[in-house]
Amino acid sequence: MLLIGLTWAVAIAAPAQVITEFNAPGAGTGINQGTFGGAINTAGTIAGFSSDSGSVFHGFVRASNGTITNFNAPGAGTGFMEGTIVRAMNTAGVIAGYSIDAGGVSHGFVRATNGTITIFDAPGAGTGVGQGTIPFGINASGVIVGFFYDSGTVRHGFGRLTNGTIARVDAAGAGTGKGEGTTLFGINTAGVVAGYIIDSAAVSHGLVRAANGTITIFDVPGSGTGLLQGTVGGNLNDAGSIVGLYIDSASVSHGFLRAANGTITTFNAPGAGTSAGQGTSAFEINAAGIITGTVQDGAGVNHGLGRNTNGTITNFNVPGAGTLNNQGTFSNGINTAVTLTGDYVDQAGVSHGYLLKP
Repeated sequence: MLLIGLTWAVAIAAPAQVITEFNAPGAGTGINQGTFGGAINTAGTIAGFSSDSGSVFHGFVRASNGTITNFNAPGAGTGFMEGTIVRAMNTAGVIAGYSIDAGGVSHGFVRATNGTITIFDAPGAGTGVGQGTIPFGINASGVIVGFFYDSGTVRHGFGRLTNGTIARVDAAGAGTGKGEGTTLFGINTAGVVAGYIIDSAAVSHGLVRAANGTITIFDVPGSGTGLLQGTVGGNLNDAGSIVGLYIDSASVSHGFLRAANGTITTFNAPGAGTSAGQGTSAFEINAAGIITGTVQDGAGVNHGLGRNTNGTITNFNVPGAGTLNNQGTFSNGINTAVTLTGDYVDQAGVSHGYLLKP
């Protein structure tokens, strides 16, 4: 384990030798357009989405040999901020995400390895602008979790089995106002789910749902209790370790790791900013327990981060990443080989995908 961590640290220290930039065909070159790397599986396949010159979204799959295939979910809109958005991929290469139609409504989809796309809507999902079904995670068996907005724009978690059956999940304490409710973020092989709730005061609390349906709510020590503060659970691995972030009373973000036994470890990346909206965010963890995420410094510039199992944190920047506010490097995915993917925003505000291979 230590050897893996040390090898990774050496690789990151020499990024020009190990980082491959890529752009999806047709990706736009304007501000807030470009290519966004998302998930990476054991085979090194990357799934993500792009935004074209009209700011329309398109999904893509990048094979380990670098070949990129674009795809669009049936019914996806073709207007500004409409289209196909990828959120997760499992080891087999099955992809989950959602499309935004011409009416601004979201619909979940699952894309099989042969390219077949199935659209689904959670029962009770709203049909108004900004409502609908949004998948976030998929496990090795193809079970999908996420949330949907109802007609009142309240969030409800859901789980979708491979036979298409969808179950609604509402955690105790979740708010029932607009933007409040339950979000399911990740699911592991055993069927354990991680996520968070937003209560009636707009404060977030982490959640873990056992395979038998039992839900445990947790708060990281130091989490704020004000508007848009609290604990936000992210993804988890097969050992049941959950990563995420907590937002303190000053609205600064900090990373956390919650072991399956409930023990919580907090951490901050070197150089993390200490003003509202800045700090450390961690949402992905691999089978070995190595964590990746993004740190925003005091100038509002973003940097990728990796946290080894011994607690050592390494920041990295993709060559060409911008150095202005809200620019920089974002790390979004990590696989068992400690290969990372994500995107960086250049000095012109355009995003590009990357692969960091140790």
